[in-house]
This record gives sequence, C-alpha cells and structure tokens, in this order.
Amino acid sequence: MARKFLYIVAVLIVLALAATFAYRIWGAELLRQAMVPGGRFEAQAELPQDSYARPEMWLARPDKSGNPALWTPEGHQAAARPEAAVFFIHPTSYLNRARWNAPLDDKEANDRAALFLRGQASAFNGAGAIWAPRYRQATFGAFLTTKADAGQALDLAYRDIAAAFEQFLKEAGDRPIILAGHSQGALHLKRLLRDRVAGKPLAKRIVAAYVVGWPVSKTADLPALGLPECTAAEQSGCILSWQSFVEPADPSLILDTFDASTGFAGVSRAGTPMICTNPVTGVPGSSESAAFDIGNLVPSADFATARLANSTTTLRCDGRGILLLGSPPDGVGGQYVLPGNNYHVFDYSLFWANVRADAQRRLAAHRGRRSAWIELFAPFGLRAAG
Repeated sequence: MARKFLYIVAVLIVLALAATFAYRIWGAELLRQAMVPGGRFEAQAELPQDSYARPEMWLARPDKSGNPALWTPEGHQAAARPEAAVFFIHPTSYLNRARWNAPLDDKEANDRAALFLRGQASAFNGAGAIWAPRYRQATFGAFLTTKADAGQALDLAYRDIAAAFEQFLKEAGDRPIILAGHSQGALHLKRLLRDRVAGKPLAKRIVAAYVVGWPVSKTADLPALGLPECTAAEQSGCILSWQSFVEPADPSLILDTFDASTGFAGVSRAGTPMICTNPVTGVPGSSESAAFDIGNLVPSADFATARLANSTTTLRCDGRGILLLGSPPDGVGGQYVLPGNNYHVFDYSLFWANVRADAQRRLAAHRGRRSAWIELFAPFGLRAAG
C-alpha cells in the first residue's frame, strides 16, 4: 500500500459507483449510504498540549526519515538548503464510515495521506522545508451530509490543525512561510487564515497560501482571510485557489452545497464569484480559452512512481470560478474522474511543475520585498517588521 503512488486505492469505491448506471440515477444517495457514518459524533478530548512536539505526530517534517514530501520526479531535486517553511494540510484519506473522525494511528489513512504528500506537497520542496501533520480528519462521508455530526467532526479536525500550526511556528523560526492544502486540508487552511493570519503580524511572513480544491468566495470569504487574491505572477502575501474540471463540466454538486452556506465574512455565498487562479500564469484565469503548456505528473503502470510530462491544454475560468481544461493530458483521467468531469483528484498533479515554479517565484518576490524594507529601515537602526 505504501508503495502505490499518488492515487489512493480507496477512491475507487467512489469512482466505481460513478461509473455505473445506478450512480447516474441515485448517485448522491448511494454515496451517502456507503460513506456517511450511521452513528452519532463522539466528542473527543483535546490532544495533550505538547502532542505536536513529538515527531511521530507528523507525516512530513524536515528531520523525518523517509519523508514522503521530499519525493521528486526525474530531473528535479528538493532544495538542499530550503529557504521557506511550508505548512501543508493533506486532503481526506479516511473513508471508514465506522467513525466520524480518523484515529491518529489508522495505518490505512496515514498511508494514503503519505501518497498525497508525494504527489501534492512535493511541489513545494524546491522552495521550502515541509511540515505536514497527522490530524483527526473528518471522514469522507462528512462531506455528503448536512447532519450536525459532520460539522462537529470538522471542528475536531480543525482543532488538531490549529495545535499543529502552533508547533510549526515554533520550529519554523523566522523563515518565510508558505501555506498549502487540498480539499479538506484547504477547508481547514481557510479557517487557519481567518483565525491566525488575518490582522496578525504573521501575515507579513506569508509568501502565499494555496487553497486548492476548495471554493473561496471573493465576497463572502476573502475579506475575512487577511490576504488578497493573487493578481500578479510575482506578488507575495496572497491567496491562490482553483478547482479543476474538463469541459464539458457540471460543477453543480459543488455549487449547490457552496451556495447553501455562509461565508467566513458572515454573508451568504449564494451566487458569489470564486477565486479561480490559472496555475500556469499565477493570475486570475480569463473567461476566454487559451492554450498553455503544463507540467503534469503521469503515474507509472504500477503506481510505484511517476514521471513529469510536458503537455498542452486550453484553460479558462467560467463565470463563477471553475478552472476548465479543454482536454486532459495523456495518461490522466479515466476511472479517476469524479462526477461532472471533476478532476479534483488531479488539482495539484495536473500542474505540479507550474506550482513548483510559482512557489519559487513568489518566494523570490517576498525576499525582494523584505530586503527593500530592511534597506529602508537600516539607516534608523530599526528592524523591518515580519
């Protein structure tokens, strides 16, 4: 299990259903029956205060042997002396309906999470040292129901993330910080931005926040997150976000739930535009389709590793903020595509090389901005803030 690369075996449960006639008729209900826990949420105690000071509480950290986030395809290497510190929150890897939250020692969930780190977090190892915590993540079924249990499960997961982030800050020292996550991890990252970055001195140290695979409303969420949307390729201290679909796309399963919710700014998300970053250019995507070269990962036949491919596809952002590819690269898609032509599983791997370049470019911009402030304050014997 630990050797299989990038695509989690458990997602086949969902995708097999998606491929059947029954799913097309009763898909949502079948998923709920298969994945939503039947029991009630069980409250759990807070983790001991020093829990994340223990190396075993991390899936990835700079001193971890066999760190999955250090993987790179042929032709790339992790930075020998990484300048930034990266806090990465992995997506849902627990699909058991027996519990609302994953046990920290669940080997199957942890193995899947490590696979995600290889295919996602590894994009950032050219810019920074990566920390990625284990956490009592909400089970997959929590995203298929409006039960109060689901919200409680997500709250529990977030408390672990918040505790891990405090330890990360202690260990990262005064380095520039890159924040990144995917899916459930991106949801928790949004909360972290609101609670720990917005209006805090820490905001000045943020190189960029990659809130990928989860919607960010420009009007209902962004004002509360403390950082602006990235609107320039060499901008630092900003947020990038995208959700990948191939045309023709049907994002209704995402938008229906999104529109029924309230944003972090306290207003309804219904009908609001979402951040849609073009991962190649690093700026908001155009509504007009254009061809772009992308650096995507293609898994080997046995999923033991992957190669980096140079592919070409068209990209555009639709009116609400969904990233649309004209066609998928060779070797990507098939049975791993979610309903509605949703390439959610591939949000990072489709643009692995592009994300890598983007992080390094924004780190250089952050370094230049900080150097300018130091030079400005030096004559006065003052140290630049942040």
